Amino acid sequence: MAAHDYDLFVVGAGSAGVRAARVAADLGAKVALCEDRQLGGTCVNAGCVPKKLFVYGSHYASDFADAKAYGWRLGPPGFEWTTLRDNKDKEILRLNGVYGDVLATAGVTVIEGRGRLTDPETVRIGERRIRAKHILVATGGRPDVPTIPGIEHVITSDDAFHLERIPRRVIIAGGGYIGVEFAGIFHGLGAQVELVARTPEILIRFDVDIRATLHEELTRKGIGLHLERTIDRIDRKGDAYAATLSDGSVLLADTIMVAVGRKPNTRGLGLGDVGVDTSPRGAVVVDDAYRSTVSSIHAVGDVIDRVQLTPVALAEGAALARSLFDGGPVAVDYANIPTAVFTQPPVGTVGLTEQAANRMLTHVDVYRTHFRPMKHTMTGRHTRTMMKLVVDAASDRVVGCHMVGDDAGDIIQGLAIALKCGATKAQFDATIGLHPSAAEEFVTLRKPVRTFRS
Repeated sequence: MAAHDYDLFVVGAGSAGVRAARVAADLGAKVALCEDRQLGGTCVNAGCVPKKLFVYGSHYASDFADAKAYGWRLGPPGFEWTTLRDNKDKEILRLNGVYGDVLATAGVTVIEGRGRLTDPETVRIGERRIRAKHILVATGGRPDVPTIPGIEHVITSDDAFHLERIPRRVIIAGGGYIGVEFAGIFHGLGAQVELVARTPEILIRFDVDIRATLHEELTRKGIGLHLERTIDRIDRKGDAYAATLSDGSVLLADTIMVAVGRKPNTRGLGLGDVGVDTSPRGAVVVDDAYRSTVSSIHAVGDVIDRVQLTPVALAEGAALARSLFDGGPVAVDYANIPTAVFTQPPVGTVGLTEQAANRMLTHVDVYRTHFRPMKHTMTGRHTRTMMKLVVDAASDRVVGCHMVGDDAGDIIQGLAIALKCGATKAQFDATIGLHPSAAEEFVTLRKPVRTFRS
């Protein structure tokens, strides 16, 4: 057999793959990477970044309306979809270049094309075959699309970033974070939105008070929620589409978007041919060191279907590189990972939900507040903020922090540090609040609203 061409060859240039390649190269390894699309993966091209830009753009309608209460007089605002879409594309192109520069500076060789594994140490890209001591699969995820009659008429979240125009009526299938985020985006840009979810509530895996608060806020905005239902078929009706739901009702829309989740992007990689086991969903099965069932082949990021978050993928990529080339092993701590959902209003959460705490702990105290944000005492808008602490009463440790309201993600990031350090409720109480701010409410919660004892 020929000598290895590289110490590490990475298939996929998303967050996990790029981070692993860069760190490995910085540690002295000879590294190459292949990608058949834009650099940056889902996060940069069809996820976090363009979605957050669209959230910003869609929020201006309510900002303009609220400005009147603060003395601003504006003419009738107008919106031009193509400006938002095209400016987003320019920013994504800039970030693609940044990723390329990062890899080049680290000395990573970038090869355009889709890689396919042909043996435990060989990757084929077109007619080219490359041998590496270690192969990393970091191909991320792709939209999961159900098989129903008329599914050819739908778009996915990937497609939503490139629409020719904003539809007047949108149906979104899926009550997870992608579905509810796009419900806010389309609504803010002027569309009538109907959201269909098979679960009894939106964001079903989140804390019960997050779900209830967000449900109320979306309903107040006029977004239709059709829960415990699915779309069973889609038919073309002139220039529109008719979605027949599982209860027999029919919804009409100009665009139907499926956002029922993402699944590992392992199709066509040749994993089974070389002995790599995958789950029923297609995820690469790995151990705690991110080794697959073939010792020379590793996988990190969304393709292993553990925690589908960009910062987690970055941490996994760096941990693998250090484990291989810096005397490892290096482990990723999956406890108390903060999460934001950029709904309108946004969600921020870290630690245990109330439901999980009640299952795991013997004595739980729950502290919660609802209030109208100071900004809206003048605008008259009826939106509410919810903040919540879940406390292990036996140790006084704060084990969960949850919020729905403006700046939730930024506030929860700070609280995530406190939870990582094992902060107690007494330490929260001893912290002087920053006034006037919403965040100060987290250190002024004095009486539990619920107590659980097993």
